[in-house]
Amino acid sequence: MNKQATPQFESIDAIRQGFDALGYICSDRIATTVFLAFQLGKPILVEGPPGVGKTELAKTASALLSQPLIRLQCYEGLDEAKALYEWKYGKQLLYTQILKEKLGDLLQGADDLGAAVERLHAFGDIFYSEAFLEPRPLLTAMQQEDGAILLIDEIDKADYEFESLLLEVLSDFQISIPEIGTVRARSRPMVFLTSNNTREISDALKRRCLHLYIPFPSVELEERIVRSRVPGIDDTLRRQLVAFVHSLRDLDLRKTPAISETIDWARSLLLLHADTLDARLVRDSLGTLLKFEQDIEAAQAELGTLLNTSAGQHE
Repeated sequence: MNKQATPQFESIDAIRQGFDALGYICSDRIATTVFLAFQLGKPILVEGPPGVGKTELAKTASALLSQPLIRLQCYEGLDEAKALYEWKYGKQLLYTQILKEKLGDLLQGADDLGAAVERLHAFGDIFYSEAFLEPRPLLTAMQQEDGAILLIDEIDKADYEFESLLLEVLSDFQISIPEIGTVRARSRPMVFLTSNNTREISDALKRRCLHLYIPFPSVELEERIVRSRVPGIDDTLRRQLVAFVHSLRDLDLRKTPAISETIDWARSLLLLHADTLDARLVRDSLGTLLKFEQDIEAAQAELGTLLNTSAGQHE
């Protein structure tokens, strides 16, 4: 990654302005962390509740840098065959059959068993070469000539054993393939790891990363986000719906509405030609904002208070 030739990431202001232009409204802390990670060549461990823009941060960096986004979605039981590489067994089998048919020609001139075995051994090594290697996301990101954005999404869903696998990759941007040897990155990718805090991340992995926590945004920041993503919405309605969502987050809910749900609700209200919040409109559209019936019932029980609060904050 040529930092000198990347004006989009040459300063914190350039990052913030570039992100704003792409519709990602970020705080100073986010812009500063991205700038430092880029300049230092360090991964970012992005933590926070679901739906606050962790994954979107990596996508926006990819768009701003015009580099491919290579995503590894983590899950329990994820191993190196799905994350790093595996061998193209079908291709190996096909070539083995071809070799078997040509065995007589290949062994022609071999005077004894040792010479024949040595000749066959040479072909065996060919089967475990880069031509038969199937790269998975981690190796694919390292193979990019002009850099890439590597997103390791929801690392907290993977096992601790997988974290150990990442240590070599994130420390030296290289991997060890027993049949080939050490494979080093052609160009160091910019790495984002995201976590929803469902479990603790190991200290060894955290030491290799810069830390960034993205909380739910303030009212002012969320209004800016909605204005950017839903530009056609009325100013009064935008202020009311953001205030309503913030009051809703104070309730004891099974799933607190995230920024993505706020945006979806704003788009829904725009489709419904709303210009202000009222009880009927909110009841009919709560399924866009809340994902569990018990949360919808809890919100409906407090609907009068929530509406009064949202209206009162922006009279």
